[in-house]
Amino acid sequence: MKAQPMTRRNILLKCAAMGSLTLAPSISLAETIASWERQEGGGRKPTPPNDLGPFYKRQAPQTPHLRAPGDPGLPLAVSGVVFSTNGSRLPASHVEVWQADHLGQYDLKGFRYRATVVADPAGKYEFDSVMPGHYPGRVAQHIHYVVTAPGHKPLTTQLYFATDPAFQGDPDRNYRREPLLHSRELIRPVAIGGDPNEIRAMVNFEIVLERL
Repeated sequence: MKAQPMTRRNILLKCAAMGSLTLAPSISLAETIASWERQEGGGRKPTPPNDLGPFYKRQAPQTPHLRAPGDPGLPLAVSGVVFSTNGSRLPASHVEVWQADHLGQYDLKGFRYRATVVADPAGKYEFDSVMPGHYPGRVAQHIHYVVTAPGHKPLTTQLYFATDPAFQGDPDRNYRREPLLHSRELIRPVAIGGDPNEIRAMVNFEIVLERL
């Protein structure tokens, strides 16, 4: 029988069990494995979490289309890849998204601007929507996310937009104007494309999940 190749994780676990790996008192085995995987395996920093908010609804329909034909507002296309912290892509990840409409209103009775998107075999997800509006109680435009994948911790976070008037053209300096935004990393650039008769905003938002 052909021997299976040893992973970094298995090598460290075996060394620790045999007593040939000694860790400093302040470093756990899990932290050592995670650090090695980040350095040797194209590691990535986990996406910062952000609040769930009061408008989450379970069982959103599985579709990449939040925007219906003729919906008012600036069309928005969001795409990205779901990664693990070791750099591997996570196919079949579930990406739940929900947002306000262009006027800043949530659909609390149905599932308008709510969806579940499943990442493809390369870990890529994408959906089309409209740029969300502002509403009382929140300063910045945002889209909510809950992302899950087998063997990884669920992530609750939010996507923000560098073009938001709330940031006054300088997200680095002004992101704290949004009280619930604790990390500059969640603000992403916005590209404008399409033909003159069908302009749309485009945003790339990669997701990195921590392993269990």
